[in-house]
Amino acid sequence: MLTSRPTPNYDGDGIVNLMARLNSAMGGDAGWYPPMDLPGAPVLDQAPTVVLWIVDGLGDRYLAARPSSMLAAYRRRAATSVFPATTSAAVTTFHTGLAPRAHGVTGWFMHVRELGAVTAWLPFKPRCGGPVWTDQVPAAAELLEQPALADGWPAEAHQVMPHAIINTPYTRATAGRAVAHGYKRLEELVERVATLARHDGSERRYIYAYWPDFDALCHERGVGSPEAAALFEQADAAFARLLERVAGTGAAVVVTADHGFVDTAPSRMIHLRDHPDLADCLSLPLCGEPRAAYCYLRPGMEQRFDAYAAEHLADCCAVYSSGELVDRNWFGPEPEHPAFRHRIGDRVLLPADGWVVKDAVVGERPFRQIGVHGGASADEQLVPVVLAAP
Repeated sequence: MLTSRPTPNYDGDGIVNLMARLNSAMGGDAGWYPPMDLPGAPVLDQAPTVVLWIVDGLGDRYLAARPSSMLAAYRRRAATSVFPATTSAAVTTFHTGLAPRAHGVTGWFMHVRELGAVTAWLPFKPRCGGPVWTDQVPAAAELLEQPALADGWPAEAHQVMPHAIINTPYTRATAGRAVAHGYKRLEELVERVATLARHDGSERRYIYAYWPDFDALCHERGVGSPEAAALFEQADAAFARLLERVAGTGAAVVVTADHGFVDTAPSRMIHLRDHPDLADCLSLPLCGEPRAAYCYLRPGMEQRFDAYAAEHLADCCAVYSSGELVDRNWFGPEPEHPAFRHRIGDRVLLPADGWVVKDAVVGERPFRQIGVHGGASADEQLVPVVLAAP
């Protein structure tokens, strides 16, 4: 049973287990994780079309506060995200069916030793800015080293993605054999998915749809903002329209998210520039997320780092050995990606609810986000699992 202070779960209650259940429903081979116990899930086993729609940033607690919505009406249960609770790690789980320990994507900023640089993984470019890595370096697919989960299914596979990201290195790396379909507006997403679901072919069909707008707005305005509430209503109406459009096709529609949100404020930001003694312990810029920062320590700096954090940050930030979180299965159980240990640093700074920790590199824009995610609070970790078979 999920608690009000969940830790990432991979034993049956997490999004990795939802993907294990979809894998079973679509005829895939048994994987590493137990399938989720999902009320109503038997419809997935026979549905000619299975839709997985990711509403980026939609937390289960946010949805629970809107009980009259259509999405709430079809909500079956909550699930935990992965750690960190962030798009790059969780969406890679949706594509591969693997936990972060196995797929090796550990946050927005990763120290990718193969490239010798701190890298923004989803746009696949250096953190310090500039264009994406060129073809002269290993592609994202080579660094990911994991096949798309849907490639193992006896079914057609499709992806409905925003035009802006449909041909990025990361999207190409995780798409496998899926056919890509672009869209610009939410209404187009609904129409693309509905058209694909109304096919009359003999082969089963899997449709992965991704909508990032709610996440983007929450970062800018905050998850508690009226603008976020208005955009949620648009998403809820789009869900209702999708059910109308696929009615009678036998399609099963699953809606979930990669993470939820908490709001922060300037008074709850830990700036590394204000802690030069702590910064002096580091060999690299902070990696990971503002809500879960990986610290790479200079040799011999472990005791100094730990002592400073205990004295100056204890009221607003917990400090963990990265290995301790591995042992606690926060990143998932084995198997383990060969580069995983190089991508989580030596220590993890985990700010208290509503707090963030930030540094800056040359040329980087100031951090101005209001809505944030990546940590282990219930608002960030818990996401809804919605299932409808109109």
